[in-house]
Amino acid sequence: MPSRIEQTNSTPFRKVDVDPVTLDIIENALRNAREEMDATLFRTAMSPGIREQGDAFPMIANVEGKMVVGQFGSFIHGFMQAYDGVLEEGDMIFTNDPYSCGAAVSHLNDWLVLKPIFKDGRHLCWAAHFGHMTDIGGKVPGSLPIDAQDIFEEGVAVPPVKILRKGELQEDILAILLRNSRMPHWNKGDFNGVMAACNMAERRCIEIAERFGDDVFYSAMADLLDRNRRAMHHLIQETVPETRQVFEDYICDDGIGMGPYKIRCSMWREGEKVIFDFEGTDPQSSGSINFLLNEEMFKMFCGTFMISVFDPQILFNDGFYDLMEVRIPEGCLLKPRRPAALSCRTHALGRIFDVISGLLGQGSPDFLCAAGFSDSPHLMYSGYDRNGEWYQLFQIGFGGIPGRPMGDGPDGHSLWPGFTNVPNEYIEAYFPLRIETYETIADSGGPGRNRGGNGIRMAYRFLEDGQISIHDDRWLTYPWGVNGGLPGGRGNKLLRRVDGSEELLPSKCDRITVKEGDLLFFNTWGGGGAGDPLEREPERVGRDVARGLVTEQGARRYGVVCDAAGRVDDEATARLRDELRGQRGEIALFDQGGDIEAIKARCLEETGLEPPRTPEFARRGAGVALR
Repeated sequence: MPSRIEQTNSTPFRKVDVDPVTLDIIENALRNAREEMDATLFRTAMSPGIREQGDAFPMIANVEGKMVVGQFGSFIHGFMQAYDGVLEEGDMIFTNDPYSCGAAVSHLNDWLVLKPIFKDGRHLCWAAHFGHMTDIGGKVPGSLPIDAQDIFEEGVAVPPVKILRKGELQEDILAILLRNSRMPHWNKGDFNGVMAACNMAERRCIEIAERFGDDVFYSAMADLLDRNRRAMHHLIQETVPETRQVFEDYICDDGIGMGPYKIRCSMWREGEKVIFDFEGTDPQSSGSINFLLNEEMFKMFCGTFMISVFDPQILFNDGFYDLMEVRIPEGCLLKPRRPAALSCRTHALGRIFDVISGLLGQGSPDFLCAAGFSDSPHLMYSGYDRNGEWYQLFQIGFGGIPGRPMGDGPDGHSLWPGFTNVPNEYIEAYFPLRIETYETIADSGGPGRNRGGNGIRMAYRFLEDGQISIHDDRWLTYPWGVNGGLPGGRGNKLLRRVDGSEELLPSKCDRITVKEGDLLFFNTWGGGGAGDPLEREPERVGRDVARGLVTEQGARRYGVVCDAAGRVDDEATARLRDELRGQRGEIALFDQGGDIEAIKARCLEETGLEPPRTPEFARRGAGVALR
């Protein structure tokens, strides 16, 4: 039986007219409350992942659980369907188990708090927040084991429980959670910040309702959702064709020797509704790269993409969800069966954004973006220092942003909303690390009329013996280009030992022993290019060369001849461009660097890394969960 809300005042809210000025005031007040939620958390959190990088996602939703302001879309509807219990004033729900909450969160590190907000005995709205905890137990520091074969290896899973019951903290539950973490003081600080952020949202929502009236507050939320629906309806009708569009992309490997894994999605419009169907996506993995994708979350991804590309002024919320239908086959990589491992779902999460770009852009090629989000590179470094103190770093790195119709992709940046890098000064102050190199990788951005963003080279000098884990992708497949743009460069990880020997590390590896003085070159992938590179203004190419973003040799991929200072030889450039135009064939909508077998062969030749084996779905019965 789904959960229910216990109200002492059963008087229903009335839908009333809200004038445009009042609606704008309430909209901005809610936006501000959402920003205050983040500010509250970031100023009290202790882990660099939340405090410095912003790996946390706030939300304020109406009484039905539809997000009105926020960042990650609403998961409350799925939670309410899965939670069997009664919620009362002062309650706060905690969970981190994706299988218990309809994939409201998608791996155990994300600690989710939901708070029903009451006013005068009536359920007024919701606040929710979740953040990535640095460590929640499991077999490896960081709780993201690459070789996990079920979720029990990844840490403590907690089904939805009341962490606050009528305002009273359930300290025994919190004690169990903290006891199972290698970084309990970080988790306690971060979790207190998450709860405080929800309490901040409660105060602000009650203040708004007191100022304008409960019915006006309730009606304004409904109006903001309706306004979003109207705007998204127009975008869908204008940009999504009725003919079926299909796109495929791949996760390079699962970290245990098999891959690549295909993600396939079809899209078409039926009347006012757009359909997304993931039939043809590979079965779930025996490893931990599975992504339990909530259908509502995927709608949020699509809405974010469409609003960002077509009309950034639209307030993003959940009002449009009935305009989309998402079909994900049971037992596939995006809907694995419990207890399939989920900890390293970030690779599929990142790839979903590239798939969305490839789908939605086909109907409107002039708005087509290349591939570039692709992944969220992780570095973990832990051990005991010479004083016997435990240290543990979790850091998210960035790659190149895709080339876009309106301009170049930024170099070394996060496409994820609101993420920032951990300042090098912070890392060097709190961890036994020295950052010796932090620079863009020239030529890693795909050439195009608009260049893909370059990846980043980060060189970490380890100052203590310890262990590292690396989680990344796009070491085999390329971030593809569009409309004549070329693919971006692939990433790689090189460990140079203190004795001078070098080792090219896999993109997914755990418990790699490092010694004091070892140097890790953490090189990320570039974004794909957008548009014909031979149409890029030579002056822009020359400027990139002068800035060190493109080499002299790399400029020739644009048909540009210039010196190291970026001075262009106009006559030589004209001759080279004529030559290149004559050599190439028809310009394709997508350039993925060739078929998978050709890409594997090229990877082996260029890197010496053995390509992954074809996933053995039949041998394991489509995943470990079917044992």
